[in-house]
Amino acid sequence: MLPTSSVKKEKYLIIITGPTAVGKTSLAIQIAQHFSTEIISADSRQFYKEMTIGTAVPSDAELNSVKHHFIGNLSIQDYYNVYRFEHDALALIDTLFQSNDYMLMVGGSGLYINAVCNGIDEMPDADSALREQLNRTFELNGIEPLREQLRLLDPDTYSTVDIANHKRIIRALEVCITTGKPYSSFMGNEHKWRPFHIIKIGLKRDREKLHEIINQRVDRMMEDGLESEARSLYTFRNQNSLNTVGYRELFHYFDGNGSLQQAVDKIKVNTRRYAKKQMTWFSRDTEISWFNPSEIDRIISFIRHQSS
Repeated sequence: MLPTSSVKKEKYLIIITGPTAVGKTSLAIQIAQHFSTEIISADSRQFYKEMTIGTAVPSDAELNSVKHHFIGNLSIQDYYNVYRFEHDALALIDTLFQSNDYMLMVGGSGLYINAVCNGIDEMPDADSALREQLNRTFELNGIEPLREQLRLLDPDTYSTVDIANHKRIIRALEVCITTGKPYSSFMGNEHKWRPFHIIKIGLKRDREKLHEIINQRVDRMMEDGLESEARSLYTFRNQNSLNTVGYRELFHYFDGNGSLQQAVDKIKVNTRRYAKKQMTWFSRDTEISWFNPSEIDRIISFIRHQSS
């Protein structure tokens, strides 16, 4: 059961979202400082304390400039999911709204943001026999048959899920097959009431400029020690938290496949693809108002207007 709340409706949760590397962190810090408030991270990979370089965790200076929540609060060996995040985030928001009229939630994990804004319906527990069957299909035939099955059963999820992540595909298929309904049908279509207003700000850049920033960020991550960080986590490579862009390609290289430069180039390609998928997800949300990250004054004025 989600926490009850005594706060009134004149509280405002400001969502700052958009594709990876678009500039969410820097802008969110400026807005949080303007409204003298705190930041809740909705980046599902920044939850894990062992994954800092590859997930572009804010710098120490950025973390010290504004109080952040849900960054480095878990270990990669901890079990965590979107349902727990919905509960934990709403409980924290309820507490923080006792002393703040504005609160920021920042990140690019659309499913996690949607859970807090709209709620997420309870999904069935995994059927062990079905999961074993799907895993056997993956082991014998690879990921492509699973992708095709998901495309037929739930094209909406297929268009947004990380199709290189077999665990996410298998989980979606479990729900589709067990319930006879698309996995996406559980994603909060019936909006749950929240005791606060929600203002959604989306950040976007010219595609070529975003690609340039992504490439530069990956190079910077490598300079900062991403290869060493990935090597330290190689033993845990089968953890779902590590089945993500940046680590997955380096693990492939550690296995003796290709050169380091090829792995870096693949990280850049897959990050750009991930950014495209994020925009596909967010573009469906008509409640998002879009801005360039450089428009800080315009964004603050928009928030003031929306909350007046």
